[in-house]
Amino acid sequence: MKSKIPVVLTIAGSDSGGGAGIQADLRTFAFHCVHGTSALTCVTAQNTVAVNRVDALPPKAVVAQLEAVVEDMGVQAVKTGMLLNAGIIKAVSDRLQALQLRPLVVDPVMVSRSGAPLIDQEAVRVLQQELIPQATLVTPNRYEAQLLTGVEINSLDKMKEAAETLKWQSGVQAVLIKGGGMTGKLRAVDIFIDDRDITVLETERIDTSNTHGTGCTLSAAIAANLAMGHSIRDSVQKAKNYVTQALKWSLDIGQGTGPVGHFFPLMP
Repeated sequence: MKSKIPVVLTIAGSDSGGGAGIQADLRTFAFHCVHGTSALTCVTAQNTVAVNRVDALPPKAVVAQLEAVVEDMGVQAVKTGMLLNAGIIKAVSDRLQALQLRPLVVDPVMVSRSGAPLIDQEAVRVLQQELIPQATLVTPNRYEAQLLTGVEINSLDKMKEAAETLKWQSGVQAVLIKGGGMTGKLRAVDIFIDDRDITVLETERIDTSNTHGTGCTLSAAIAANLAMGHSIRDSVQKAKNYVTQALKWSLDIGQGTGPVGHFFPLMP
């Protein structure tokens, strides 16, 4: 018997180490019992220690993957991750706008949680001006939020200020600023803002160094919950709970930063 389940599309890069990117997204979708589809933007040669090489796909190839999924299956939610360069961001943004694919979760992969830049200034400009305004939800980390708003984030009040600034400047429906890059008591604190109010979201702080893929996993879990019909606010909270459990069961593999445990219910 065929089952009708939600279809979710991730537009992101491949992580050969399996901890983040497309691989993390598809495992997260499977955990949530939605059908995961993908449009690959780049291929990375990486492991738990380093990213050794990144090869971008042509923008037309990225869009062709997106269109192939949509025209046959339709999708109930979309998330974007690493889009890598201005050409890919522009092509994806234009096609999402033309197809009006919503809900759309934009994880603006621009700066690592340690503060290292991941894309150039032109790519940041296109992301900020063309893709983010389309989003149902945008999920920047501390450094990405600083770059998008110009607000130096070093306290809870500054996190709130940045969330409000990003929402009203971009016109996005909702913003989630992630506190993973913060220090001390703010490390597990996120700020969520929608048209209703601004909320401080706290979860249990998990003491682990194996955190690779947390941002990808969170945005994928939010998209999966949106596809199942949950509200933005409820989807964010459910996704945070999932990531917390995945961090509890994070995988101590490799010589560097291991990934979170996406399949923790199956762990012995």
